[in-house]
Amino acid sequence: MPDKLKAPKGSLRWLEEIMQRLLGPDGCPWDREQTLETLKPFVLEECYEVVDAIDSGDGAHHLEELGDLLFQIVFQAALANFELPAIINSIGDKLIRRHPHVFADTKVVDADEVLVNWEAIKAAERAEAAKDGKKGKRGTLDGVPKAMPALQRSSEMLRKAARVGFAWPDASAARAKVAEELLEVDEAAAAGTDNTREALHREFGDLLFAVTSWGRSHNVDAELALRDASDRFRLRFANLEQGVADDNKTIAELDNAALLDRWSKTKR
Repeated sequence: MPDKLKAPKGSLRWLEEIMQRLLGPDGCPWDREQTLETLKPFVLEECYEVVDAIDSGDGAHHLEELGDLLFQIVFQAALANFELPAIINSIGDKLIRRHPHVFADTKVVDADEVLVNWEAIKAAERAEAAKDGKKGKRGTLDGVPKAMPALQRSSEMLRKAARVGFAWPDASAARAKVAEELLEVDEAAAAGTDNTREALHREFGDLLFAVTSWGRSHNVDAELALRDASDRFRLRFANLEQGVADDNKTIAELDNAALLDRWSKTKR
């Protein structure tokens, strides 16, 4: 009979003990094979599932997914030989340091001023780290994770750049850049050269980046906007597909005019 877990149920220590048992000599073969590298897709997946749970409005599901995400943190901590109190101390110290308007005497007027102070504190931290030789000199955009979804990553880089004064003066200037990039896509497509595919790849990227920037000028989050558009497309396409099936047809059997007519009715 395996030893009982000693820590109180519901405590972080209890979760740590479960993790140690899973990784122990008589633990789970699958868990014991994992590395920090193999866990990367799982922690991303759990983050997305937390977001889906929030969107669902199901509190029990949200609670469950937060537990799954917490398990990924405990799992990585065990593999990296990090103590949970050290992780908690790291984030706790950072929160206190970056909220001087709560834990010190700094005064702020509104949330915008909080964000300005936050970036200033982070810049000071980077300068201090570079001086101490801990992490080397880090630029404004170096903290944006490469693993982020592309639209979200571009939005975050644009947000950080704007915080230090690098941004379009207004929405019309951002819109003009979209028009410029769209024209360059057309030019690349019409070129018909050996590197047309490469040029289109680059110009489409620039166009998407410009659209993201334009969205920011209107306080529109490109990642969330595209997620919502994808959800709408999924629902409309399912309705279209069902309507076609109800008529004993397939989508492939319909010509473009019939498809467009049905799609318009679905949207309405």
